[in-house]
Amino acid sequence: MRDRRFVAVHRGGPLEIARHRLLAAWAAECAQRVLPLFQECSSDKRPERAIEIAQAWARGEVSVGEAQKAAVGAHAAAREVTDTSATAAARAAGHAVATAHAADHCLGAASYAVKAVEAAGASAGEERAWQLAQLPADVRELAVSALSSRRFKGRT
Repeated sequence: MRDRRFVAVHRGGPLEIARHRLLAAWAAECAQRVLPLFQECSSDKRPERAIEIAQAWARGEVSVGEAQKAAVGAHAAAREVTDTSATAAARAAGHAVATAHAADHCLGAASYAVKAVEAAGASAGEERAWQLAQLPADVRELAVSALSSRRFKGRT
């Protein structure tokens, strides 16, 4: 079940577009940070393009439809690599851009970024700390409380 706090105003929820865009920008930062783990294994540009489109959506420059197409592409790229960290990094990109469609996908971007660094042998705790430090103040409480929920336990 979706957390209603992540439902956009235009869909009858409480999330204003400005805060939605902040979540998308943060998700793109999380995905961008782990993108090199994908790039080490593949020359496929779809995850990189997904992050670019997520950033553009956060600036109000592209449509949700374009973002959805980029998400499909990033997830397809994830299925085409065998390295666990690369797969997770591509999925982080897919969720980052999917945040345009449904804001709670930002949580998936952050969680897959943590999975990517874990699979690469780095510290999940350090990655999560970095992510939390990047959160804009206007969405900090929302994202932290959601990441602390049962669904995301073990990843905070």
